[in-house]
Amino acid sequence: MTGSPSERAPARSDAESSTSAIEESPWQVPDFRTLFAASVASQVATSIGYVAVPLFAVIALHAGAGQVGALATLSTAAFLLIGLPAGSWVDRLQAGSVLAAADFARAVLFASVPVAQLFGVLTFWQLYAVVLLAGCATVFFDVGSQSAIPRFVAHGALLRANGAVAGLIAACNVAGRGAGGAFVQLLGAPVALGVAAANYMGSALRLRALSRGAAGHAPARVRMWPQIAAGLRHVFGDAELRALALTAAISNFGMQIVNTMLPVVFMRELALPGGVLGAFWAAGAAGVLLGARCARRLADALGLGRVLTRLGPCLAPCALGVAHLERGPWLWLAAGGWLLAMFKIGVDNVLGVSLRQQATPARLLGRMTATFRFVLTGALAIGSAASGVIGELAGARAALWVGAAILAVAFVPVTMSPIRMRQSLSI
Repeated sequence: MTGSPSERAPARSDAESSTSAIEESPWQVPDFRTLFAASVASQVATSIGYVAVPLFAVIALHAGAGQVGALATLSTAAFLLIGLPAGSWVDRLQAGSVLAAADFARAVLFASVPVAQLFGVLTFWQLYAVVLLAGCATVFFDVGSQSAIPRFVAHGALLRANGAVAGLIAACNVAGRGAGGAFVQLLGAPVALGVAAANYMGSALRLRALSRGAAGHAPARVRMWPQIAAGLRHVFGDAELRALALTAAISNFGMQIVNTMLPVVFMRELALPGGVLGAFWAAGAAGVLLGARCARRLADALGLGRVLTRLGPCLAPCALGVAHLERGPWLWLAAGGWLLAMFKIGVDNVLGVSLRQQATPARLLGRMTATFRFVLTGALAIGSAASGVIGELAGARAALWVGAAILAVAFVPVTMSPIRMRQSLSI
């Protein structure tokens, strides 16, 4: 690995400097409990919107493959536009204010859709604007929340904290995506988006309780672009972090190609209701949840490096099952393959995030996180656009094959990296 000893030292959090008693349990930290509780509402809202927006576009606005791809692209394009500067800003600002403002903005944006529908003035352009601006708010929420965790909890509690958050996200995806599909089917997409807006508002109010101890470490008057460059050098100059970024980006690219076309395949080709699509996505989220829950035990039993480098070749190819999606037994087989592929993603989320937090000094946490989010969510944006193009030119089914094939080989960069020699976070 590269970098000076000072740069490679484990990041010491604010929690560590204020107390030595809290070493293994993040639940003893009030700020972590507050962040976790608020994130429940926020993640449920995100999961409901994930299902409701594309289904609404297909059902109510008669969107085609290209338009669904454009919506998915705009929802993640913000990470390409402001992802890197957001890391610099987060390193300067107080975490609670950033997170609360982000969720308040998302609440207002999602609430505008059912209001416009009520008055009969909703258009595709408004839907495009909502997903783009909500994506900008998501940039700050994701970067801020992930950067705040190692500032709240001690190094010894990182795996448990990240495991809890990854498990929360996956559990909310299971519940939220299933509920989103049911809301759309029974009550309509505008009602589902109204529920999402209410959850975002509840999260914003809860996040105001975060203390001011999670303020950023970067000086307020330092020029932004040198700070951004420092974050990029830290990530791509380190063999382990670079491999984690590449594997996650390839996974996101392939996964998004598949997910973008699933509404078209379910609703148009298979003529299945939105609730079935929500259940399929919930199955994938259940795989992520199981992976997050098992990650720490697998790392303790087999070693962190073995888990990160050997699980991929075993489980990632299961994603190819989604390309065989049909009615009847093939639907169950596709859902099972998707669940197994997402199990691997859940394990990676916990172990990979913990590894990169441990390898990053506190002063660079926001910029490291922003660099990863820029690369990973940028891959989502490009995957959405690619899915729309493939869907228009070759059909939605071809897009499923391409995305599944890419996801099946995404493990290669990590498998070829020094991570395979790791036994634990610290060596």
